Amino acid sequence: MKKFAIAAATATALTLTMANAAFAQAQATQGPIMLAAGEMTEAKEDVSDTWITTKVKSDLVTEKGIPGTDIKVETNKGVVSLSSTVAVTDAQKATAVAITKKIKGVKAVSADGLKAE
Repeated sequence: MKKFAIAAATATALTLTMANAAFAQAQATQGPIMLAAGEMTEAKEDVSDTWITTKVKSDLVTEKGIPGTDIKVETNKGVVSLSSTVAVTDAQKATAVAITKKIKGVKAVSADGLKAE
């Protein structure tokens, strides 16, 4: 039993030593990592209607005091239309419009579809 433990320990030590040597050799043969040369430029493109709709919806849902899950959001060429099947107060309607206007890419907001109390 003792011989087996010594043999196992010796085999493990040899394996680790050989693996370490192989790893060191692999590291030595690899060249340094080269970063891409050139200047980083900012991508500028129009914001999509889908992105605007998603952003408005998520901002309305996370706003306290707004029934965000009950407000339908549609966007067409940057113009956002808000509508609902449940009644909202004038304050909630004003807040929903203000939140929507702050979103990048929104050109106009129509809240005619929001039912007032």
